[in-house]
Amino acid sequence: MDHAAAGPPDAQSLPGCYRHPDRETGIRCTRCERPICTDCMVNASVGFHCPDCAAGRSGSGPAPAASRPRTLAGGTIAADPHLLTKILIGINAAVFIAVQALPSSFLSDMVLIGRWPPAPFVPTEGVAEGEWYRLVTSMFTHEEIWHIGFNMISLWFLGGPLEAALGRARYLTLYLVSGLAGSALTYLLASPTTATLGASGAVFGLFGATAALVRRLNADMRPVVILLAINLVFTFTWANIAWQAHIGGLVAGGMIGFAMLHAPRERRTLVQYGTCALVLVVIVGLTLLRSAQLT
Repeated sequence: MDHAAAGPPDAQSLPGCYRHPDRETGIRCTRCERPICTDCMVNASVGFHCPDCAAGRSGSGPAPAASRPRTLAGGTIAADPHLLTKILIGINAAVFIAVQALPSSFLSDMVLIGRWPPAPFVPTEGVAEGEWYRLVTSMFTHEEIWHIGFNMISLWFLGGPLEAALGRARYLTLYLVSGLAGSALTYLLASPTTATLGASGAVFGLFGATAALVRRLNADMRPVVILLAINLVFTFTWANIAWQAHIGGLVAGGMIGFAMLHAPRERRTLVQYGTCALVLVVIVGLTLLRSAQLT
């Protein structure tokens, strides 16, 4: 049987670059699969990306942030994992210098006090008189060099590893909410005419979160327990220490740290920030309760 000779198949032309249609290319973006020429392709960990996907403007494929490495708590890994800790130390140091350099009225406006002056005078200052800002300013205020020195050394050694493990946003939330919890418990339980100040509530919050971090890493808990026990002994034996701030910060920091580091991945953000919101609601409730008692 005679067979007809078959000619060569028609050559199939290559597609053109989506940005330069006159340029044929066999390269495609590994995210959106659009054809890209050599001038448009952007090197990626796997293959090449088109300029739009590399810049995060494409609606197809995973978002650029999806492939970024994450901290243990799901935060973004920063180039300087201790930056916020340095900033917090700097703020505390700046306020300390201001306390030493400015008139005493500056210190009086920064400390945490419930109601002042005492009876029979008419109170005009304090959280009960609407000065809620004192719950925050007192967290960054120190008067004695030993006080700020101890707190800042603790902040540096505890804060650095936590900032690296949590990421900046979660770490800052932990620090501020723990400090507020310490202020709120002090306001609730201490004498309304006793002025308190210091970053101890926030620092004890870092102690609580450090315990959660050590457990998350399955490391030896004994050093943390011993260090915390020593600090608690000082809390209840030294004079002129607001133990309420230490306990409030420790409890809040432990709760938030555990939520940050042990939340299930599929509901991580909800659990983490939901726990922070719950602690804030308790703080506001305690503050309102004490204000109602004093007024």
